[in-house]
Amino acid sequence: MGFPVYDFRNPEHITNMLVTPQIRSRFLRMEPGTEAQGHTHDLGHEIFLILSGRCEFTIDGETEVLGPGQLCVALVDQWHQVRVVGDEPMIMYLSVTPHVQPTHTFWNEDGTRQPSRFAPSSSYDVEVDESVDEKELLARLANASGTVAEAARQASEVIDETAAFAAGTRETIWEALRELHTRLARLDDVWNELAPRAND
Repeated sequence: MGFPVYDFRNPEHITNMLVTPQIRSRFLRMEPGTEAQGHTHDLGHEIFLILSGRCEFTIDGETEVLGPGQLCVALVDQWHQVRVVGDEPMIMYLSVTPHVQPTHTFWNEDGTRQPSRFAPSSSYDVEVDESVDEKELLARLANASGTVAEAARQASEVIDETAAFAAGTRETIWEALRELHTRLARLDDVWNELAPRAND
């Protein structure tokens, strides 16, 4: 087969299917009465599509119950929580984009932010190459940061040199911005590999 096909009716596919700095996507099964801990995302928008069962969503203080075929979105910094309602399990598809550690932000009852929690890569079904030590990853992170800074400088110069926004200049600006985004994705990839390893 040229590419994997996932089916939420297959219990082996109830897992993270794609985990990159740009997006994490998965099928998730929750049992009746299960309630996930409410949280926000510093960077990511989260999309939820109910495939079977029913789920109560609270997003930014508003609550709705969704069933099969219904979708909702929690945007960056919107507090959200899910709870399975009814007497059957709920299965949903969800994606978070981007997926950069720490991926979830938790809050105290008084509205203050809790310290960041860096989940182990295994939480997202990602195997980490433990043969690369933290010093090497820090060096890679520093290098990736430098390449992002250089690409940002180059993009800024291209934009500054643009006298008018037209078809040719649009392509030139996009090429500079595409390079910046490509380098930023590499930086995020190294960060997601390093962040869960650090000891607090």
